[in-house]
Amino acid sequence: MENLQSYRIKFALNCEGFPYRLGDFRVRVGKVVPIKSENLRGIVMEMEYLPISSWKTSHMIMSEFFEILKETLGKKSLPGHFVHAEPNYSEFGLSDQYTSRHTVVIYATILAQISTTT
Repeated sequence: MENLQSYRIKFALNCEGFPYRLGDFRVRVGKVVPIKSENLRGIVMEMEYLPISSWKTSHMIMSEFFEILKETLGKKSLPGHFVHAEPNYSEFGLSDQYTSRHTVVIYATILAQISTTT
């Protein structure tokens, strides 16, 4: 977490949402709000390609899925924009095989981005 410098609490955020299964993909979508508020700070979407646990191997499939989803939702005229967070996992000493530690790094990265935006 020192790489992200997110260990210094400025304010606390809460993520809550639901998981969905779309074929070989597991998609989790949730809202991000400050702990003592209902003001929406962002929406988080996590995608997981279930048949492959190698991040490098699944990267192309995930990128294609993300682009299709981004294009589809872009046609809906929704407020806001997509921010694709893709940390360099090797900076955190993580291997290519996806684990729960990878999930922690990605959420810390996303929440750090959300906390700095207005």
